[in-house]
Amino acid sequence: MNALIGGLAALLYLLAGGWLASRLAHTGNNGPGVKGGPLAMGWGAALLHAMILSQTVFSAAGLNLGFFNALSFTGWLIGVVLLAAAMVRPVENLGIIVLPFCALTLILGLLFPSERIVADTGQWPLELHILIAILAYSLLTLAAVQALLLAVQEHRLRHRQPGGFLRGIPPLTAMESLLFQMISAGFVLLTITLISGLFFLEDIFTQHLVHKTVLSFIAWSVFGVLLWGRWRFGWRGRTAIRWTLSGFTFLLLAYFGSKLVLELVLRRY
Repeated sequence: MNALIGGLAALLYLLAGGWLASRLAHTGNNGPGVKGGPLAMGWGAALLHAMILSQTVFSAAGLNLGFFNALSFTGWLIGVVLLAAAMVRPVENLGIIVLPFCALTLILGLLFPSERIVADTGQWPLELHILIAILAYSLLTLAAVQALLLAVQEHRLRHRQPGGFLRGIPPLTAMESLLFQMISAGFVLLTITLISGLFFLEDIFTQHLVHKTVLSFIAWSVFGVLLWGRWRFGWRGRTAIRWTLSGFTFLLLAYFGSKLVLELVLRRY
């Protein structure tokens, strides 16, 4: 049954992403009401994905976040954040990249089931800490995707190639504004994550957490400097893009990099 539900969810994710890509390619059909179809399809996929996660991640033994389970849950949350934001802001075109990624994480989670109980049933403070951390990661992932789209947009404008898909996305200034809104929200959640980790984890500098902790603090510092630079010096364009992608790289290494090495290479659970 999970395979059937998962296959349908993955198909809906891919169809929604393809619909958004087609919509962007045919900029004449890029009116504000047209995005309702692909978003509805994306929500349907996210609902089916959630049904699977309710069994694989939120198990009777506790919060099961083995590598591929965590990847699937993170992919789902990134998709949900995007779909929710797209209902009120013009960020739906990020779904061209994000929704197929959600499908990939779902399929990997089904093909390679893994088990690592990170919080027993009833440990709600620790579960809340983990959920906030993944939400922060999801928002900053969307910011990184936005930064990549912004880099393409800026490159084409610099080389005087304003046509094509650029006609279907917001102006450069609006894209930068959206980028910093995502980074600000993600930075606040990442700050809460690091502070709550001091209280809910016994020792965040133990051997299996030290790399994750150090890299997370580096990522937090990078995003903090970027926000300060935006406020103090008006950083934008290539500077904002480079700092965003640098901070995201440290965050990616902090969470999935360390999990990949510990669980899939060293087999430490």
